[in-house]
Amino acid sequence: MKPAPFRYARAGSLAEATALLAAEPGEAKLLAGGQSLVPLLNMRLARPAVLVDLNGVRELRGITPSPDGGLRIGALTRHTELATSAAVRERAPLLAEAARHVGHAAIRNRGTLGGSVAHADPAAELPAALVALDARLRVTGPRGARVIAAALFFRGLLATALETDEILTEVLVPAAEPGWGFVEIARRPGDFALAGVAAGGFLGAHVLITAALTFGHRAYTGSLAAYGAALAYDLGANVLSAEWLFRGAIFSWGWRRFSFWPAALVSTALAVLRYLLDPALPAAVEARAGAIFYLGLVGLVGCALRAWSGSLLPGYLAGLAFFAAYRVLAS
Repeated sequence: MKPAPFRYARAGSLAEATALLAAEPGEAKLLAGGQSLVPLLNMRLARPAVLVDLNGVRELRGITPSPDGGLRIGALTRHTELATSAAVRERAPLLAEAARHVGHAAIRNRGTLGGSVAHADPAAELPAALVALDARLRVTGPRGARVIAAALFFRGLLATALETDEILTEVLVPAAEPGWGFVEIARRPGDFALAGVAAGGFLGAHVLITAALTFGHRAYTGSLAAYGAALAYDLGANVLSAEWLFRGAIFSWGWRRFSFWPAALVSTALAVLRYLLDPALPAAVEARAGAIFYLGLVGLVGCALRAWSGSLLPGYLAGLAFFAAYRVLAS
């Protein structure tokens, strides 16, 4: 098949690319590696009026180590560069491993980090890796630049927070925490993943849990699979870490040493503080008030169940029931 007719424009700078997008509101598509866009064009599932080629924009290239131990990665960085870069393997090994699983060699040599992220295919490896790493995405448009947490960037199947006149320019990866893993299941190497897991950091001690996925934003439960994925996130990041670290360790120690209420209040306050320290949590008063109220309530109930039963299991089930109900009510 052949694509529908379109005009071709090659941008030589970020400013020129932004201007070309603004000149065709909602009618322009960006071409980076083309590994997802070209098949859509050929099948006429995408019919842009103009195709803006970004490959001449030098500002979008490069992998730069940052002083805080993280990385700044240009959106035009190829998958092969991610997989083979010494800086990425040292500072974000999860990202390098995820890039190694992308398609076949020919695809990795052409495909780009920014293209994969902006396309937001749920079977893609790099979006999952960036969420697990708490990465942040810099986007630029006519209104200037803004930075979006990776966990808030992806809004569903092929849907992102990127506006039609904005360009993903850079990925900011923080300093890696000890412990990571990446597992993918596919029928054959290079096929689309049937299932995959990307995990970064220690589960219980991870401070930057993305509370904004749970409080302050509508939960995406458009399908049973999406609901299961959201609940699996809560199961690992919200429930297990809270029970193991705050109820299993801090509350249990304080309860034995002092009494119930001091231990319950301190452990619950620390659990809530963990969420409030998350830079991805919206600044809106209602979002923070909701986090304090509901997490405080769940925390105190978990402490009471721990004291009553002598086990973490009842509190774990109560927390799971809360998040299961919230995911239904918020959709």
